[in-house]
Amino acid sequence: FYIGKYEVTFAEYDVFAEATSRGKPDDNWGRGDHPVINVSWYDAMAYANWLSKQTEKKYSLPTEAQWEYAARAGETEPFFTGNCITTAQANYNGNHDCDNRGAKTGEYRGKTVPVDTLLANLWGLHHMAGNVWEWTCSEYSDQYGEHESVCIDDPNSDAKLVVRGGSWKDSLFWARSAKRARNTPNSQHSAQGFRLVRSK
Repeated sequence: FYIGKYEVTFAEYDVFAEATSRGKPDDNWGRGDHPVINVSWYDAMAYANWLSKQTEKKYSLPTEAQWEYAARAGETEPFFTGNCITTAQANYNGNHDCDNRGAKTGEYRGKTVPVDTLLANLWGLHHMAGNVWEWTCSEYSDQYGEHESVCIDDPNSDAKLVVRGGSWKDSLFWARSAKRARNTPNSQHSAQGFRLVRSK
């Protein structure tokens, strides 16, 4: 599979919103090349389906397993940089240290940054740690090993869908490559966006 080098931006999403007469999500800190935020799982899937029709290529949200594989970029450590990462490399809440590993507290930007701002991982993917939580197409299960390689087609409103990567407002603990979280598919907030995968 191919995965987006960047999170989907407001500029990209706004083209879709205008073409389909959807409301544009609030931007909080600016549109353009900032990651689109305040979008639900349903919004993200609608964008993927629209883009598939426009390009005649198959786009989707990544499965949880695809997302983690891409985030790790061949590494087995907590972060693609090793045991720790800094706010010069990822956009997270720098008021917290690196999981009590002795790293200095970094910068707290308090907002998203443009999608190409900080360090890419070894496979050239930006912001797989921090900036915004990213939707996957996988249903959450307490036990890893049940749903992480499967996309759910039509979740009900109280389903739990996996989000990954941490965000600008979270501690570094949540940005680890293996860290898992979940949200209902209607949830929309300023720390949540998405990136897409495309079938080969």
